[in-house]
Amino acid sequence: MIDCKAIVNKIETFGLVDGPGVRVVVFLQGCNMRCKYCHNPETWALKSKDCKEYTPQELVDFCYRYHTYWGKNMFNGGVTFSGGEPLLQLDFLIEFAKLAKQKNINIAIDTCGQPFINDKQYLERFDTLALLVDLFIVDIKCYDNDLHKEITGHTNTNIFDMLKHLNTLNKDVWIRHVLVPSLTDSKEDLLNTKQFLNTLNNIRKVEVLPYHDFAIFKYKNLGIKYPLEGYRVPTDIEVKTAENILEVEKYK
Repeated sequence: MIDCKAIVNKIETFGLVDGPGVRVVVFLQGCNMRCKYCHNPETWALKSKDCKEYTPQELVDFCYRYHTYWGKNMFNGGVTFSGGEPLLQLDFLIEFAKLAKQKNINIAIDTCGQPFINDKQYLERFDTLALLVDLFIVDIKCYDNDLHKEITGHTNTNIFDMLKHLNTLNKDVWIRHVLVPSLTDSKEDLLNTKQFLNTLNNIRKVEVLPYHDFAIFKYKNLGIKYPLEGYRVPTDIEVKTAENILEVEKYK
């Protein structure tokens, strides 16, 4: 076993929207992206005085305390890693997953995919994890590469590479898209996203998440200017329109 510790920002023990069933949601610290609508900017830095470290065994033991919430066969709930960006702590995730599977714990990874590298050395580590993970929840910010860089500070080529790779591994994937009016709601971009998703055989759910500005106070506390001042939340009709374009119903 690799000697490693996770840097954890916080843990929620009764998550209902981060995978199937009731989940323990572990928010890992650190993210390379700077998404303009990020609601967890406190997780950006790779280290923080407010974080806590866990060994793989310590975190498995902590999570398993809540296994009675998960259902008899564990597939009604489990553990989801969010963040931050979980894949920045890939070695820890591998060791956690090895131990968790000994207890038949369902594991989900909520990732933007940015750390993914399409080379042999990285893929060996990534595949070791992927084969132990039950579900990947992947955020597609937008299809257009230039717009993606404007929104996040990074291109999306490796993110789509990761999705293609997960398809070859036949790993279950949920897709999420945050809808921001006048930013991520272009019909052309949504159609391109749909066409890409249609090339994959492993997508089990597609969700459109309405943008909200609930995290403004976090930016103020951190002394960071909120990037989307003046942007509004989408209407129900705008959300439904995006859902229709992405054909979310066919994944239900």
